[in-house]
Amino acid sequence: MKNIIFKSFYICFFLIFLTSNICGTTFIFENKQFSFQALRTVGYTFSGGADIGECLSTCNKITDEDLESWYNEWLTTANRVLAMADTYFELGCYESAKECYFRASGYYRTAEFFLHTELNDPRMFKTWVNSRDAFLSGAALADHPILPVKIPFEDTYLPAYLCLVDNSGEKRPMIISHSGFDGTKEELYFSLGNFAVERGYNCLLFEGPGQGEVIREQNIHFRPDWESVVTPVVDYVIELPYVDTEKIILIGYSMGGYLAPRAVAYEHRIKACIANGAVYSMFESASTNFPSNIDEILDDEDASKEFDEGIYEAMKNSIFLKWFCTNGMYTFGAESPSEFFRMMREYTLKGCVDSITCNMLILDSENDNLVQNQAKVLYDSLQCPKEYILFREDEGADEHCQMGAVLISNERIFCWLDSVVGQ
Repeated sequence: MKNIIFKSFYICFFLIFLTSNICGTTFIFENKQFSFQALRTVGYTFSGGADIGECLSTCNKITDEDLESWYNEWLTTANRVLAMADTYFELGCYESAKECYFRASGYYRTAEFFLHTELNDPRMFKTWVNSRDAFLSGAALADHPILPVKIPFEDTYLPAYLCLVDNSGEKRPMIISHSGFDGTKEELYFSLGNFAVERGYNCLLFEGPGQGEVIREQNIHFRPDWESVVTPVVDYVIELPYVDTEKIILIGYSMGGYLAPRAVAYEHRIKACIANGAVYSMFESASTNFPSNIDEILDDEDASKEFDEGIYEAMKNSIFLKWFCTNGMYTFGAESPSEFFRMMREYTLKGCVDSITCNMLILDSENDNLVQNQAKVLYDSLQCPKEYILFREDEGADEHCQMGAVLISNERIFCWLDSVVGQ
């Protein structure tokens, strides 16, 4: 009986991941994951993280659904642009050098993305280091301060960038921001930080457990009690002389749409919180179309083994499923797909959402199949001052976290922030 139940589940699960968790827009590639990641990279053209021509040229050389082709072509572009940056720097053309360093950082990040389909691929670390180091080279040449800092955290530290409007020391609102399941603090500069300083907001972009430098260099995995991560960050920023401590904002992207609301349920020094791609329950989001007895399957040792066998088989035919499960095991510290799914059950706002008291902005996207309508679930459960914004397909901002529409996204974000926090 158990075997029959699982086989039905396996077929359902396989079809779900082939037909959902995809972007609504087909951009260059027929494969939806290649399409979404290409759109993600090209979208940062407006904030200096990419160039349209370079991206199109690179994508045209990539064989659709070929992970090695994806890596090799983005790496080739990144290496070429980095070499251009070094040449410009030697010539004293510092603005051009900065622009190339920033673009190279983005292209290395894009190259590294699908390497997470193999847990032990040695290229992951080196390519990520290249992305970080290229960004640091660009940051040193920026026309406003971008300062790498280390925030004390338990017996280690959290890496971050302080992005300041200027060196005046004037007290300003401080945005604290982190990404989610796969983003980096370098990417956050192009999705948010650049726009923040242009509008007069100081910004701290950090990585916590499971993210960026913390998972890659310190091997610290995700944890559901994100307040334990954000509180030391708030402790750090309130000691900075140029921070208006009454105007501290927290913004979380993607999986950060769970992490940030979880943090403000317990950390009440934050004035406003934005959840972009908001998530009430990670497990419910991932298991929306699972059979009703999924908990029984995951809690049974034999059924879990069969579950894992089915997942590994399905991963051979789905780039998204392979990436999602492998990256999840890597960042959560799980030994198997079933353990990863069991761990996700702890990532829920049930029992603490009523403790959120700050102003909340919930951002949703019409074709965001990654979070399975979780944004509306979270919004409806909030008892605090709140606003809900749905980005639509007809305005071109309907993808997960409005990828490809970074201008539209930030226009709405900062219009809301100005009204709630003010300058």
